[in-house]
Amino acid sequence: MGRWTDRLAEAGIQLPGVAAPVAAYVPAVRTGSYVYTSGQVPIVEGKLAAAGKVGAEISADEAKQHARTCALNALAAVDALVGIDSVVRVVKVVGFVASAEGFTGQPGVVNGASELLGEIFGEAGQHARSAVGVAELPIGAPVEVELIVEVE
Repeated sequence: MGRWTDRLAEAGIQLPGVAAPVAAYVPAVRTGSYVYTSGQVPIVEGKLAAAGKVGAEISADEAKQHARTCALNALAAVDALVGIDSVVRVVKVVGFVASAEGFTGQPGVVNGASELLGEIFGEAGQHARSAVGVAELPIGAPVEVELIVEVE
């Protein structure tokens, strides 16, 4: 086991299987020292965990947990491609939040992903980030997260 695998085990976090793409793309691509993940929605055991807009059908607290799930799915894609223990640092997180009119809490929602990455990677999990409100996301998802990580 490596340092990140050990951290996951210590935290009681298990990476899920890689979510199957819902269109014409792959879950993650490596170029040079970086892995870029496709946007991941909160798929749990092959099914969308929740659908709707944050600030209407989905509360900000619920959406924050869904963002955590999205980040776990993105890490699963990284792990399947290069192995989680090859991660040097998390470089960037982009979070999209399907937002009801007037909802402005996107940063708090995407914190669900950011806090998970800090829990797993510590200082190496500190990253640049965007949290964007959007009208709709694929398959009705409330949140979508993509990662860029540096690898060995």
